[in-house]
Amino acid sequence: MAAASPQPMILRVVEPDQARKLKLSSRPTSVDALINIIKEQLEINLDFDLLYEDPDFEGKLTSLTDIEELPQKAVVHISLSQDSSSIASTVLLSDVSSPERLSRWPPGPFPVPTFAFDVELKLRDGNAEYKKNNTHLKLTRDLKHDILEKLASTIYGFKAYPSDKEIAKAAEALVAKHPCLKEAGSETGWNGWKNSIKFKMGNFRNKMRRAGCQEVTVNAGKRSRSYPENESSHSNIKRPKRAEVNFLPNFPQGKDPSSLEQLRQTIVEEVKKTEKNLPLIRKMMETTFPLRRQTIVMSCPPVNELMDLWPALKIESELYAEFQRITNQNLPNTFYAELDRHLPRLMTLFRQKASKTGKTADALAEILKIHDELEIHDIHTKRITVLHALPVYLHEDVSGFFRTCTDESDELELDGVAVALLTVISDNDTRPVHHHPVRISVIIESDAVVSLPRLSDAFLVIFGLIYALHLSYPKALTNTFEFTEKILLGLESGKLSPRLQTLKNDLLM
Repeated sequence: MAAASPQPMILRVVEPDQARKLKLSSRPTSVDALINIIKEQLEINLDFDLLYEDPDFEGKLTSLTDIEELPQKAVVHISLSQDSSSIASTVLLSDVSSPERLSRWPPGPFPVPTFAFDVELKLRDGNAEYKKNNTHLKLTRDLKHDILEKLASTIYGFKAYPSDKEIAKAAEALVAKHPCLKEAGSETGWNGWKNSIKFKMGNFRNKMRRAGCQEVTVNAGKRSRSYPENESSHSNIKRPKRAEVNFLPNFPQGKDPSSLEQLRQTIVEEVKKTEKNLPLIRKMMETTFPLRRQTIVMSCPPVNELMDLWPALKIESELYAEFQRITNQNLPNTFYAELDRHLPRLMTLFRQKASKTGKTADALAEILKIHDELEIHDIHTKRITVLHALPVYLHEDVSGFFRTCTDESDELELDGVAVALLTVISDNDTRPVHHHPVRISVIIESDAVVSLPRLSDAFLVIFGLIYALHLSYPKALTNTFEFTEKILLGLESGKLSPRLQTLKNDLLM
């Protein structure tokens, strides 16, 4: 007797903002196989579970755990997995021709955009009716689509990969501005909108990848039904981790790798000159920024190789310009303004700690004793003392980061040193080491990248280089660098470690 031929299946796949038909030539072998097919066929880059309308219970939604339970003609609903928010934050491109963003994510409430004229009219009438009778607006599919499209475009204007918390803020701001959009069955009134925004941006990512948007393309080619040998969709995701606004921009219009490489070679020759044309270098570095980011993010070459390719990054002013291209923030102005604002309170906290007992107190007491015995007390000495004492106060090991030698012939063995500041002093100089150096060298991956006259300037340069070269913070000083990033520079509003949160609270008292 001949075997029965495979029976085709017809599915109606319901997403938060739309429903689509999917035809299958045969029943998938498992629920996971069906999920992979839906991801590939409908271009959904999120992790989800499936519910189906169970005919045995009058069409009520039931979790799909056995593929045999699914009828040949069925309606399935997509339900976000618990951990999808951390991976699924996605990209929507509002202006493909613009290689860089001009704004960071706003620190306050999310600015809900003005929608199309007809949408604004409907929302105005809906808000009036809600205020009068507490009646929610009945959303049509087209109306919801228009709202989500505009929201996603606005979100991308700030960030390509918004976090789950940031998407939640956008959804919360939407229903706060337009209360007629609140969800009656939701505890917050906006949870459904939050999921819808995720899906809208997720579906748009593949469109932008096909359009050639580099931020999305870099994460393409993950494992799928057609390419099961590729790496997992969750592994090696290249996206901003420290509030980088322009993480991987597209090439400027009319430019390609070849033309930008010629400019790079011109930069190298210009940097070698005794009389450098700094405005010209700045302009060429601005133009070649996308090529540089592509090399750094995608190829991850050694630091010494990168500095040979882009020697202009050794120029202090050009490094600060690079930091501003990445974060849209002036590094020295913001850093020193905030550090100086907190200097008095930080000195008070350090002295309070130094008056107690223990290793940390003793180490702080020694640093403050050196400070008090200085002949001159100005803004520079205070900055140096605070930056030297900060990691000690945060219970971090500074032995591998602050290094000292007497002269060039006596410089320390630096093999295996990832990140450090090397203070070089004169042989016969008995003055305090960090306050009277011959120079302070910035060490990255065992190489002295650049030298500066003050500890505070060297610390700022090493922080800028970590951003410019896409490096990790030194593990022993994670709190110190995150204090700089999140509290002094305000680049990221993410969760602080307990020690940093305590310090922040003490500073604001």
